[in-house]
Amino acid sequence: MTEQLMSVPAISKVPAGSVSGESRGAELGAADGQPAGAGRGGSIAMVLLVAVALVAALSAIMTFGGSNAEQYTIAFLAVLASIGVFSLFAFACGILRLRAAAYHGNPLVKAVIDGAPDAVVVTANDGRVLYANPAYLDLIEASGGQEIRPVERAFMGDADASEAIYRLLRAAREGRQLEEEVRVTGMKGRPARWLRFRIRPLGGDKRAARLTVWSLADVTRERERQENVFQELQHAIDYLDHAPAGFFSVNHKGEVVYLNATLANWLDHDLAQVGSGGLKLGEIIAGDGAALLTTLAAAPGEVKTEVLDLDLRTRSGATVPVRVLHNVAYGGDGTPGASRTLVLNRPRDDRSDPQRAAEIRFMRFFHHTPTAIATIDKYGGVVRTNPLFARLFHSASGEAKDRSILATVAPRDRGALEGAIRQAALGKTDIAPVDAMLAGEGERFGRFYVTAVEEQDRDQESAIVYALETTAQRELENKVTQQQKMELVGQLAGGIAHDFNNVLSAIMMATDFLLNAHKPTDPSFGDIMQIKQNANRAASLVRHLLAFSRKQTLRPQVLDIGEALSDLTMLLRRLIGEKVTLDVAHGRDLWPVKVDISQFEQVIVNLAVNARDAMPNGGRLTVRTSNVTAQETMRFNAKGMPAADYVLVEVADTGVGIPPNIIEKIFEPFFSTKEVGKGTGLGLSTVYGIIKQTGGFVYVDSVEHKGTVFRIFLPRHVASAQDGAAERDDVAVASSPTGAPAADRKLPDSIDLTGQGTILLVEDEEGLRQLNARGLASRGYTVLEAGNGIEAIEMLEKSDGEVDLVVSDVVMPEMDGPTLLRELRRRNPSLKIIFVSGYAEDAFQKHMPTDGEQPAFLPKPFTLKQLVNAVKETLAT
Repeated sequence: MTEQLMSVPAISKVPAGSVSGESRGAELGAADGQPAGAGRGGSIAMVLLVAVALVAALSAIMTFGGSNAEQYTIAFLAVLASIGVFSLFAFACGILRLRAAAYHGNPLVKAVIDGAPDAVVVTANDGRVLYANPAYLDLIEASGGQEIRPVERAFMGDADASEAIYRLLRAAREGRQLEEEVRVTGMKGRPARWLRFRIRPLGGDKRAARLTVWSLADVTRERERQENVFQELQHAIDYLDHAPAGFFSVNHKGEVVYLNATLANWLDHDLAQVGSGGLKLGEIIAGDGAALLTTLAAAPGEVKTEVLDLDLRTRSGATVPVRVLHNVAYGGDGTPGASRTLVLNRPRDDRSDPQRAAEIRFMRFFHHTPTAIATIDKYGGVVRTNPLFARLFHSASGEAKDRSILATVAPRDRGALEGAIRQAALGKTDIAPVDAMLAGEGERFGRFYVTAVEEQDRDQESAIVYALETTAQRELENKVTQQQKMELVGQLAGGIAHDFNNVLSAIMMATDFLLNAHKPTDPSFGDIMQIKQNANRAASLVRHLLAFSRKQTLRPQVLDIGEALSDLTMLLRRLIGEKVTLDVAHGRDLWPVKVDISQFEQVIVNLAVNARDAMPNGGRLTVRTSNVTAQETMRFNAKGMPAADYVLVEVADTGVGIPPNIIEKIFEPFFSTKEVGKGTGLGLSTVYGIIKQTGGFVYVDSVEHKGTVFRIFLPRHVASAQDGAAERDDVAVASSPTGAPAADRKLPDSIDLTGQGTILLVEDEEGLRQLNARGLASRGYTVLEAGNGIEAIEMLEKSDGEVDLVVSDVVMPEMDGPTLLRELRRRNPSLKIIFVSGYAEDAFQKHMPTDGEQPAFLPKPFTLKQLVNAVKETLAT
């Protein structure tokens, strides 16, 4: 009705003191807006008649008044003026009101509104009633001659109604529509009833609206019906709560939205937790049984019911064996609605019901076995599963409506599984297991064992499938295979490095002799220097191989990584060039670590060079350090790294990144993405070997076209009582000629390398032995040569104790270095010994005798100057 009133341009005012006898309601304005002529609203003829009467009266006074005509005229005008003044005061006080012109409204609209069953009243902003239909007059029991009261006055005696009307009036002033339902007490003996109040402002601009339409409807019967329905629902809830069976309902999020009192009592749960999201499905079902309920599949619009035997879990952790009738209705889009599940308690012991007790034992065995089990028909359709199968393979099967076991397997492997199912349908045994990649996101793998059902009628269940997820096993196998491959490559690299070191030692010793025999002005001097430089390059490659195979000699010392990186900053800036910006950010109070400083610097340099090459157009290289506690290691998700305290060194660039298909190969030796001749492929393998040999871990994260981050975790060094002396020894060794690789040791040219004494030289490589003997003899030493350990002992016995120093290889035929050392110490405990080897010192350290002074060590390859210097320093100690 209010919508029809919106289209009415004018509404006639209802007299303040009366009610119309024709329709008991005020008239609606005409739709065309034209005056209706004479009628209750006044007319032009009446105005003209009054005007003519006034003029006639004045004319009569002037004609018949004689000499008193002027006085009579003034008196007549005074009377008219007094009437006008009193009318103005009456209008100002509200005693008189102007009556709007009557408009004939649309007869159809007026008839509809007047005959509407709902009470309709239109009021102005000042509360005056402008229109009221007969239903409103009946509601407020307005009789003839009474003033039509607005709504707020009609219900002012009811407290609840007054509060609601106040809110409605406030909404009207704000230009809002509002609806309230209020129970009002009986009016003039009528029983209490429910009224629905609606309010709506009229006008284009709601805040500027001057009229308000009220609609009042009696909704007593509707509320009574609602109360009856509520009471019936309450009776049903009471019945469900106290039924001898349990009931619960779960939404699609797995939250229990309803739990009856019987089931809550079984499970010892508080009903106040239910419905507020405080109870999950997994909290009331033991094991993986919840997976069977959440994976129930059906077509869109279908209602699916399944009977399952499960174990429910009480709040204390005890189990309750039950049989559930699980019911789910699916919407048109295939999404499940809230479930409706009936729970029946099952007996626990053999005495009350042996058969059901046996079923419970089988159910628990079937549901709690660590193997995923499913029964299938001859087409591969899943008939029944245990919870583990539902949990592991439901996410891999794609759409929930697809119940075929073939859907759990990636398309490439479905043929093999389908063939096994076909064999089972034919009753064949000894079906080979099927290894297949599972469907879904990510790489997951499983192994399926298909066994035929022996019953005659196999139409319903033709086979049993036992499935194991083998993803972790495959990852472990791949990891072990990769580790074995790296170990084999490392062993090969170590063996090659040993032989290369012997060859390089001979080349470097021979070039030293040639350089001593040729002056710089000799034409051959440049060629000899070229040979020496290439030999040094080859020695550097050998050191990389030893670093990868973790068989190089390390001289670790306790240091502050922050200080070591600060000393390296200038070198890094020169290496990366001007196009790349270097940022070094150190964490506060870094823990000490124990590393070989020269090897650690080589790690940082290799990573910086790789980062520079990944940013040909410039970028940013960031080196960060920080402490990482054992609890914080979990956030890095670093596989294989135990939880402990580490110092983290991050080397990050903004380069081209590493493609995902090669990121697993970057630490392999000789693997490189650079052009031929621009890289050996040993940089990152060297980094890997050095960090691993130090006891740390290195990981890489990379995003193509965004950058790469290498994270190095070095174990925190915990000081002990022996650390003071051990650290001094480390520093002394590291500063000695034998404490660093040959290519890294630089001796001053002016040092005096001549000396005196008898040296027993033990070397199985004849050519290398002769060159070493020649070099020592040229510096003033007497040299005795032996090809192996047995010859060395014979030579020592013939010399009658005149040998001052033994220089021996470690790996020799017939008698190795450690065995020779024990024999020499047994004969002469004070004899000084230097071991030389192409292998790392750690490779044979465990075979050394623990008693007595440890021999010095000189790694191959070495120059003549380094050999002579080591001999001289050892004899001087």
